[in-house]
Amino acid sequence: MSLSEMSLMKRLFSGVAVAALAVTLAACSDDKKEETAKAPETTQTTGESASSTPATSTGTTTETSTTTTTTTTTPAAETAQQKPAAEIPSAEGDVDMAEVLKPGALPDMALGEANAPVTIVEYMSTTCPHCATFHNNTFDAIKTKYVDSGKVRFIVREFPFDPRAAAAFMLARCNPQDPTKLTEAGQYFPMISMLMKQQETWAAAQDGREALMQMSKLAGFTQESFQACLTNQKLLDDVNAVRERGAKDFGIAATPTFLINGKRYSGDMSVDSMSALIDSLL
Repeated sequence: MSLSEMSLMKRLFSGVAVAALAVTLAACSDDKKEETAKAPETTQTTGESASSTPATSTGTTTETSTTTTTTTTTPAAETAQQKPAAEIPSAEGDVDMAEVLKPGALPDMALGEANAPVTIVEYMSTTCPHCATFHNNTFDAIKTKYVDSGKVRFIVREFPFDPRAAAAFMLARCNPQDPTKLTEAGQYFPMISMLMKQQETWAAAQDGREALMQMSKLAGFTQESFQACLTNQKLLDDVNAVRERGAKDFGIAATPTFLINGKRYSGDMSVDSMSALIDSLL
């Protein structure tokens, strides 16, 4: 290994296990600040409403009880009350999708029809817990319901918050058999899925290099191809360029952030929330 390669590997893995994860948690949680701030207020409002119930008339209390009893005897009505229609997430701003979809430093990793009526571009970090939640709990259902049916084109773009996330993205981009070549979407998405499902195993591991090495072996990497991928300075520069473009041109500041048909949305979305949003655009 040359001195420049050793230097690159050192930058990717030296001393980032705890400090970088803390930064990542803070960074990818930015989109949750408003939600977190609102949570106590919502709870407080609910509490105040509950505490004020005794001050209302007995008739009101009885009516509430009667309604509950009626609902219990009507399964359909009970289901409707337990699972109200999901609200459509609120957009945080506008983006020019024509500009968003212009080629960048790296080829887009995309699934779905190019002419699908809805285009979703997700900016994510492989070490972000909220991104893992989305990919582990929501992505597959959205893919099956909308991407595979031709209604949505889904694009993933790299937005690493720390060196370890950048290294993971590099491995997802590299062809394990020939790391000098970039992988296709058919290999990229399974690698991202594996990294998300096993995030707790490697993202905060004391020895990040060894942890990612073990993960990459499952994707077909050898020690040699692993090293060749992670010492590719151009690939690292390109991954960072994707991140910088997202921040500068499209206002990406937290992960996950979704650019959907000209609107920007930050934060993890449930299947119901994203489905409601997509349905509103079809």
